[in-house]
Amino acid sequence: MQLLKDRIIKDGQAVGTEIVKVDSFLNHQIDVALVSEIGKEFAIRFNGIPVNKILTIEASGIAIACATAVHLGCLPVVFAKKAAPSSMIDGYYSTEITSFTKRTVSTVVVSKEYLSERDNLLIIDDFLAHGEAAIGLINLAEQAGASVAGIGAVIEKGFQGGSARLRQKGYRVESLAVITSIKDGHIYFK
Repeated sequence: MQLLKDRIIKDGQAVGTEIVKVDSFLNHQIDVALVSEIGKEFAIRFNGIPVNKILTIEASGIAIACATAVHLGCLPVVFAKKAAPSSMIDGYYSTEITSFTKRTVSTVVVSKEYLSERDNLLIIDDFLAHGEAAIGLINLAEQAGASVAGIGAVIEKGFQGGSARLRQKGYRVESLAVITSIKDGHIYFK
């Protein structure tokens, strides 16, 4: 998606050789028009795949998942929470996810009310690096007996192997901007 790549070049920031900071438009401050275009692009790429819900993770995936949901006919969006609130009284599915960027392990949860064997899910997130978040969300889907129809990532750091790992497991992965390397403050795309 050229619009996204252009924005990453213009406003993104390379941090070392493994991190791309896109806080100014994607995951801290949100450019709603750009996120709408991202949602539209995911809807085009996953057109015709029977999906009844979108699954993402708190917090950066929520806006992107909602924009995608609108362009797919206003599907419900379920997001994995990073803590089980006291209001989650009917039980929940949980899994651990390691964050490469934050260097933390989080236990994420989804209420049993919102995922079931009747669900055919599209997983949407802002980044795909090592694939840990996607694998965690797949684990939640499996616990519920739901199926995963595809995985969409706004930005993939292809050099970190997450998409290859997911494809080897048989999942369809669509990334809108695939970064092949980060060197000397420059971001290179596939």
